[in-house]
Amino acid sequence: MKKYNVCIVGCRGAVGQEFLKILKERKFPYDQLRLFSTSLDADQKCDDGSTFESLTEENAAQKFKGIQIGLFSPGASVSKVFAPIAAKAGCVVIDNTSQFRMDPAVPLVVPEVNPEDIKKHKGIIANPNCSTIQMVVALKPLHDFARIKRVVVSTYQSVSGAGAACIDELLQQEKDSAKKKPIKVKSFQHQIFHNLIPQIDVAMDNLYTKEEMKMVNETRKIMHDEEIRLSATCVRVPVIRAHCESVNVETEKKITRAKAVELLSKAPGVTVIDDLKSSKYPLPLDAQGKDDTFVGRIREDESIANGLNLWVVSDNLRKGAALNAIQIAEELIHQNLV
Repeated sequence: MKKYNVCIVGCRGAVGQEFLKILKERKFPYDQLRLFSTSLDADQKCDDGSTFESLTEENAAQKFKGIQIGLFSPGASVSKVFAPIAAKAGCVVIDNTSQFRMDPAVPLVVPEVNPEDIKKHKGIIANPNCSTIQMVVALKPLHDFARIKRVVVSTYQSVSGAGAACIDELLQQEKDSAKKKPIKVKSFQHQIFHNLIPQIDVAMDNLYTKEEMKMVNETRKIMHDEEIRLSATCVRVPVIRAHCESVNVETEKKITRAKAVELLSKAPGVTVIDDLKSSKYPLPLDAQGKDDTFVGRIREDESIANGLNLWVVSDNLRKGAALNAIQIAEELIHQNLV
């Protein structure tokens, strides 16, 4: 089997560490695996003997030389600088930041939904937002069968979606609360322990948040349908890992519950867990560390003619970030595009 030189940019963050784990789990065919960080002044040795290499604008062109695939998750401002340098050096960049997602020249890909878009790349492929990825994996089979007209989604997003420091903040607030100590707020707008925050990212002029508008715009791009109407409310919840979504879908023609279960059960990357009478449905605890998107609470919306309600759960660090990017890399190889 042919092997490839791979790099990770942003190797020390939560997604970067997940890249490392999943590459090994899936036995990805890499020869060299190089770990780059833009926050280092000099190279640093890790406990396992590997090296975090310092990446700068001065050394980037040389560092990326000979690397075929780059997995990026260093933050949008960093990707903006280094992804074009890597692409120019011949490295296909799969970028997990928001920097290139809505660039019309950059494909935005979920392999279960639009793998054909990968071949349009010009050196950079964008990984969608975590909340968008799991939703479109569940929507795709329904859209293919009955064309979706409208989606109303409310998300319940874990703190890991905001980075490793936010996990630490939740855990520290829990400890401080137990010890009756003052709770400190740094990363979020408000205390997250014992709380919900109905704001993820900054406010836009239309009074939606940036996260909510990402879901709107990215869904239309991935599904190749600008006429899908979508309204999102994104909420941060005090869960460490795995995002949940309540998704209401209106379609052009009727989809019964039975048909929806059939379509979703056959869809790639989807596992249906749906037995309300036995209290069986997807939970964030059960989705952690799993590759699939889990769907349950499937039921017909009795308030409209052609409506469905779904409960969608997925591990945001895996399918919502690192796994999706690595699946794109695997698809690049499968399509002989690298």
